[in-house]
Amino acid sequence: MDAASEVFTPSSPEFLADPYPAYARLRAAGRAHYYEPTDQWLIPHHADVAALLRDRRLGRTYLHRFTHEEFGREAPPPEHEPFHTLNDNGMLDLEAPTHTRIRRLVSKAFTPRTVSRLRPYVHRLADELASDLAADGGGDLAARVAEPLPVAVIAQMLGIPESDRPLLRPWSAAICGMYELNPSEETAARAVRASAEFTAYLRELITIRRRNPCDDLISALIAAHDEGESLTEQEMTATCALLLNAGHEATVNATLNGWHALFRNPAQLATLRADPDAITPTAIEELLRYDTPLQLFERWVLDDIEIGGVTIPRGSELALLFGSANHDPAAFDTPATLDLTRTENPHISFSAGIHYCIGAPLARMELTASLQALLHRTPTLTLAAAPPRTPNYVIRGFSQLLVKT
Repeated sequence: MDAASEVFTPSSPEFLADPYPAYARLRAAGRAHYYEPTDQWLIPHHADVAALLRDRRLGRTYLHRFTHEEFGREAPPPEHEPFHTLNDNGMLDLEAPTHTRIRRLVSKAFTPRTVSRLRPYVHRLADELASDLAADGGGDLAARVAEPLPVAVIAQMLGIPESDRPLLRPWSAAICGMYELNPSEETAARAVRASAEFTAYLRELITIRRRNPCDDLISALIAAHDEGESLTEQEMTATCALLLNAGHEATVNATLNGWHALFRNPAQLATLRADPDAITPTAIEELLRYDTPLQLFERWVLDDIEIGGVTIPRGSELALLFGSANHDPAAFDTPATLDLTRTENPHISFSAGIHYCIGAPLARMELTASLQALLHRTPTLTLAAAPPRTPNYVIRGFSQLLVKT
């Protein structure tokens, strides 16, 4: 058995519980490891991951340069079309020049001012959720705070009516199942169904906003123009889906992973509670690094590259291991230690390069609001039971985090 297959076991409960020792073994064994079960090259070092995220010889897609046949890959099954139409037209899965055009237009709507205007709403909602949790003496932090906050915020931003918001989390969860390694046909069927339903919903909402614009992101996307260019309806639909999926999945799991890390490091939690306003900014970055919510990000090799003396040919796929990169001692002092005052923190939890997360400022705002609200409203919050990890690897989190106040 080769080193990668022996060490990298993302389906095992032991690995899912704590993948970081396995990452250390991968880093020690080399810079690039072929992993046969997923036909990918695993890249575990921070310097390589950070550089490759910016390397234009790689791409999130290859269809801007090659057909499936030319690239040596099979086209997705026709029955998966609703998922791929929605997913593959989003900024995250496009390359220049299409990516450049869409990101420029979306940036005209998704501005720092747009995000800043949400601040009072985000902090008020976080405080309400934390207060309700405190009044009940605790509960499931996932269902009570971590999930409802970012879903409500992105729905508020997009202009989705409150009565429709319960639809969003199930759609998102089903679609994001396709981002795991080797998803099953059952997972694909759920993602396809959710994609079709979400697409139909968004198209109807876009039609309504064309007739009656409001002060929301969908209306701003419709109005966005640059040098005569505008977003197509498909691009708007894909953008809205991306903002929901990426915009709340990471925040939900960063919240749960972060609080789990705090409970396991009581001295650090005590330091945070003693001076939350001073420590929160560095604490947020450290919690994002320490137990990374997105463990892996994929790239196609568009032109032959060499990593650590290993030639990786065009047509290959790289698995950039964010979780491993964020624990690389070459980039972080004592990476296995949670240090909420860490100032040198070049984590890559929001990616890098042209695909750097456009919603990073919003995610940081939400994480700050929920952390401070919980510190203020539940000053003695503790873990009530051992939390169950989700069975996922790529999107790392907990299905439940029971706490008591």
